[in-house]
Amino acid sequence: MKKRLPPNALWLIAGAALITISVPSPLLAQSAEEELVVTGQYGTMPDSVKSLSQAVSYHDLDLSTGSGRAEIRHRIKLTARYLCEKLGESGSSSGVVPSCEQAATTDAMKRIGTIEESFSPRGTTWVAGPAWAPPYPADWAKRY
Repeated sequence: MKKRLPPNALWLIAGAALITISVPSPLLAQSAEEELVVTGQYGTMPDSVKSLSQAVSYHDLDLSTGSGRAEIRHRIKLTARYLCEKLGESGSSSGVVPSCEQAATTDAMKRIGTIEESFSPRGTTWVAGPAWAPPYPADWAKRY
């Protein structure tokens, strides 16, 4: 003989399932978009192209550590150099107007500084995301 649950018990089970589904999990709360966009602007491209942008991911970094902060800053500088060279800038200017590379780096550094200030340490259960694939040649990390 099968034992049947009272109707009130079924409503309780359904309500508990609904609450469980609606409560956000810490894993779901984690931002999937852990990127900062670096934008270079320079004047030698065609009139239709005024700037180039590239996302720099920090999904694989812990920005609460010195090594994580150093790595994201290194990625930003190399990406700014890469974008500005593609736009036609041949080197950093020393004039009153900042070069494309200087302007792109300064802008991105301000924004990453804001992110670093509010970045909480990754927990012990954090698993680093896939390594970031830079747009520039692999040997740039050693050259610059």
